[in-house]
Amino acid sequence: MLKGKKILLGICGGIAAYKMTFLVRLLIKEGAEVKVIMTQQATNFVTPLSLSTLSKNPVLTDIHTEDNWQNHVELGLCADLFIIAPLTANSLAKLCMGHCDNLLTAVYLSAKCTVCVAPAMDLDMWKHPSTKRNIKQLASDGVIVLPVGTGELASGLHGPGRMIEPEQILQFTKQKLTNTQSLHGKHILITSGPTRESIDPVRFITNHSSGKMGTALAEAACELGATVSFITGPAETIPSNTAINIIHVTTAADMFEAVKIHYTKADWCILAAAVADYTPQHTAEHKLKKSEKDFHIELSRTTDIAMYIGQHKQKDQKLIGFALETQHALENAKQKRKKKNMDMIVLNSLADKGAGFKHDTNMIQVIKSDQEIIKFPKKSKKSLAFDILEQALTLK
Repeated sequence: MLKGKKILLGICGGIAAYKMTFLVRLLIKEGAEVKVIMTQQATNFVTPLSLSTLSKNPVLTDIHTEDNWQNHVELGLCADLFIIAPLTANSLAKLCMGHCDNLLTAVYLSAKCTVCVAPAMDLDMWKHPSTKRNIKQLASDGVIVLPVGTGELASGLHGPGRMIEPEQILQFTKQKLTNTQSLHGKHILITSGPTRESIDPVRFITNHSSGKMGTALAEAACELGATVSFITGPAETIPSNTAINIIHVTTAADMFEAVKIHYTKADWCILAAAVADYTPQHTAEHKLKKSEKDFHIELSRTTDIAMYIGQHKQKDQKLIGFALETQHALENAKQKRKKKNMDMIVLNSLADKGAGFKHDTNMIQVIKSDQEIIKFPKKSKKSLAFDILEQALTLK
């Protein structure tokens, strides 16, 4: 898919530099020609020998050596795409200020091709006002800033700041260089995250949904050219792409009302949210105090959003749902698809390691009919998002 494309890969000195061996392999496998530039700090995390072996090209680290002078202008002119990953806080600041103290920054300043960066840094560094300011400046300079991932960081902290996975960078590269806008003209509604059903002012019923799968779907759909409306409960993860219309809700009732407003304009409705099936019949006005007696909560059914859309969708609208199961997974998912008049359902199971709530990866089966079932191996949720959208495109 990338045959004949020339890609320049700039690697900065962060722990995620080791992942660039995987990215180079993926790019080469797609037929791209890859040249690698490294800062001196990056060589502490991954060896130039490994990258030159994989890329089949010499790795460049200095603007001049004892034997040669590297023409940074030529490097910046010959590439179709310049990817800088991982982009550290230090290199980010240099790019924003126009500093030119190594080969990578020299090539950046002379590059005529599209430049995209994949930031990677610790939680507090990512959240620092100076980093936010620099990211904003880089984007205003025309650089494509890929989103950061959320998870465990090298410091042991957990949160945003880690570099997205190589396969996600590859997916962006393919979309950018092949101009794949397969969803251009489509309006897609996506629900995501958990809902919260209040018991009293401080307690609520919820679930473990993080919003990662819904966010991955929204960002992938947007990258493929779709107009995206994203209705999310109080999730840990929401899209960073400002082109996505984000609607925040809290309860299952809130989500239903938002869906009713927006689903009529959508070509596809993708229901990735984990909506509460039950809500307390009464919410206490004040905090309930502990007593010696047992406490019982009476629950009422919430409105089934999938069932509602399945009953009211137009002929040309597609409804895509999710099924998270713990037993009889395939059987339950098939029944759910039929009962709720879904065109396609995505099945995942908590029994699969690295799948389901809060993980950055997932393992799914896409069910279009009782006979048409496509299994996917464990991948990042962003990669699977593209797989799901690709399968949805084939629906009749």
